[in-house]
Amino acid sequence: MATTIQQNLIEKNQAYASTFSHGDLQLAPTKKYATPRALTVDMNNITVTCMDACIDPCSAFGISLGDAHVIRNAGGSARDGLRSLVISEQLLGTNEIVVIKHTGCGMLTFQNEDAHAIVEKNLGAEGKKELAGLDFQPFPDLEKAVEDDVAFLKASKVIPDSVRISGWIYEVETGKVKSTV
Repeated sequence: MATTIQQNLIEKNQAYASTFSHGDLQLAPTKKYATPRALTVDMNNITVTCMDACIDPCSAFGISLGDAHVIRNAGGSARDGLRSLVISEQLLGTNEIVVIKHTGCGMLTFQNEDAHAIVEKNLGAEGKKELAGLDFQPFPDLEKAVEDDVAFLKASKVIPDSVRISGWIYEVETGKVKSTV
């Protein structure tokens, strides 16, 4: 028997699929960008952004189906997204990365020790052991976190110098973005 969430997924997908007409899209994005929160309308882009449910990167940044790779993870981490970024660029031809973090991010609210303690409390010694040494990558300063991610990507040997990289902050309160790097 389906849960309420699963039933909602089934129903919403049926409605979506009933008018779906994009089954012929190519594997590579048409605009060639990957975003840890994408924001570009150029060709060949990737957006890296946060997994926060209050953010709809496609609507907020004008990304249509097939336009870009949008990589989402906790905090919009470029480090976490590196594997996907390399695949997007090396195998699928993207040439710009847009890193977008957001105001009110949960990653601003804790430190590694807090996350490890919660895991141990809720999941016991085995959970703690499995995640020993894991950096949850929290950050106390939003703008610095964007700058650090951009610097990380620019210094990476697996991201070619020819790839354009920029950093942005999305304001969840207003829906606006501002360039930081």
